[in-house]
Amino acid sequence: MERYEIETFLALAEELHFARTAERLHVSPGRVSQTIKALERRIGGALFERSSRRVTLTPVGRQLRDDLLPAYEQIRRAVSVATAACQGIGGVLRVGYTAAWSGELVLRAADVFSSRHPRCAVELQEVTYNAAIVALQEKDVDLLVAELPVEEPDIAVGPILFRERRALVLPATHALAARETVSREDCALLPLITAVGVSEVWRDAFFPRRTPQGFPIEHGPAAAGWQEVLSLVGSGKGATVATARAGHYYARPDIAYVPFDDAPPVDYALMWREAGGSDGLQDLIQTIIEYAPPPASPHTHPAPASPPHQIQPASPSR
Repeated sequence: MERYEIETFLALAEELHFARTAERLHVSPGRVSQTIKALERRIGGALFERSSRRVTLTPVGRQLRDDLLPAYEQIRRAVSVATAACQGIGGVLRVGYTAAWSGELVLRAADVFSSRHPRCAVELQEVTYNAAIVALQEKDVDLLVAELPVEEPDIAVGPILFRERRALVLPATHALAARETVSREDCALLPLITAVGVSEVWRDAFFPRRTPQGFPIEHGPAAAGWQEVLSLVGSGKGATVATARAGHYYARPDIAYVPFDDAPPVDYALMWREAGGSDGLQDLIQTIIEYAPPPASPHTHPAPASPPHQIQPASPSR
């Protein structure tokens, strides 16, 4: 297969639209169609099913895509590394992160990246979520590892790097703190401490106003920083939503992290400005992806949710 055939096939396999594929490759839709037809003749079977309304991959097409894509990405990366070595990538790349384990991944990837590009420094900056998105938009950082969801039109979202089990962070004196798991219905039992400055879609994902069964969830005080949020929780002002893994990094005697048994995981992804970036940034992105662990779904045990009025909290604050 020729390189243009591979690129055309993989682009169409992703876009599933001839016009968008042509625009992406800067060729005509007719050229895309001719290339795919020639490739199908060579292989001896259809790679795509076409109709007036949609384009889909055939089973053979899906298999070819799955087999070709890793090798193609490896070739692209090899060419990028060689090009960067000749061009001498330099300067400073600033990476923001919102969780300690994200910073650990970036540090590992930065060591490898720096060995390949000794003239390019990687600087890390820990930020809270609301400040992180603004920092990326205002070019205070070039790359970000943060929680989803994000729907800012000027931000590109890369692959998921971590998938962490969601947990309710409670005062240690609250009755729910003694449980092995909680349900989303239990969020109606005490106020939720929220974060200021987050987007509406992010607020709805982490701090809903009602439980799945429709019980109202009171919103308590809000804080701008994570340590401030934990201080409010520890003083009995309410609970908040985080990850179970956060309990290993941000443990305190006055709070407890109790996993949900019926909530979706918290996903952490790479984010950068939609306008793209330098070759150095793209190489750093690929290096971080290379060293990220497989984003396996966290181990959960779904259980029927109990209405909140069936649980009597022991804490005098609620």
